[in-house]
Amino acid sequence: MAHNTETELRARRLARGRALEATTLVWNVVGVCVLVVAAVTARSVALAGFGIDSLIEIGASTVVLWELACLDPERRRRAMRFIGGAFVLLAVYVAAQSTVVLIVGFHPHHSPLGIVWTSLTALVMFSLAAGKARIGAALGNPVLQAEGRITLIDGILATAVLVGLVLNALRGWWWADPFAGYVLLYYAVREARASLAQPARDA
Repeated sequence: MAHNTETELRARRLARGRALEATTLVWNVVGVCVLVVAAVTARSVALAGFGIDSLIEIGASTVVLWELACLDPERRRRAMRFIGGAFVLLAVYVAAQSTVVLIVGFHPHHSPLGIVWTSLTALVMFSLAAGKARIGAALGNPVLQAEGRITLIDGILATAVLVGLVLNALRGWWWADPFAGYVLLYYAVREARASLAQPARDA
C-alpha cells in the first residue's frame, strides 16, 4: 500500500512538472512573437536579447518535457548539454550587440508594449520557477531543477529589461537598454557554466 501511494505521488509530481513546463513553453512562444514586434519597433537590444532568451527557454522546456517522458541518465546529460550550449549562444550575441550599441551611441525608442510584456513575464516566470524548484527537488530531478533556475533567470532578466525600458522612457537614459543586455550576459555565462558542468559531474 505504501509503495502504491509513493508511486502515485511521484506520478502526480511528474504530471505537475510537465504542466509547469508546458505552461512555460506556451508563454514563451507567445512572448517571442510579442518581443519581435517590440524589439523591431523600439530598436532595443535588450528586448532582442530577451527574445533570444525566450527562444532558449522554449528549447529548454522542450528538452525537459522530452527528458521527463523517459528518465534516462544519458538523455538527462544530453538535455543539460543542450541547455548549456544555448546559453553560450545567448552570451555571444548579447555581448557583441550591447557593446556595439554603446560604442556607436545608438538610441532605442520607447516601448510601451515591451514594458507591459516584461512586467507580466516577470510575474509569471517567478511563479513558474518556484513551482519547478519545489517539484524538481521532490523528484530529485536535476534537469527540472536546472530549467527552473533558467525560468528564475528569465524573471530576473525580464525585470532588468523592464528597468532599462522604464529609465529610457522616463529619463531618456538610452544607455540603460544595452546595460540591461549586460545583465543578461552575466546570467547567461553563469548558467552556461553550470549546465555544461553538470554532465561532467554525472559522468
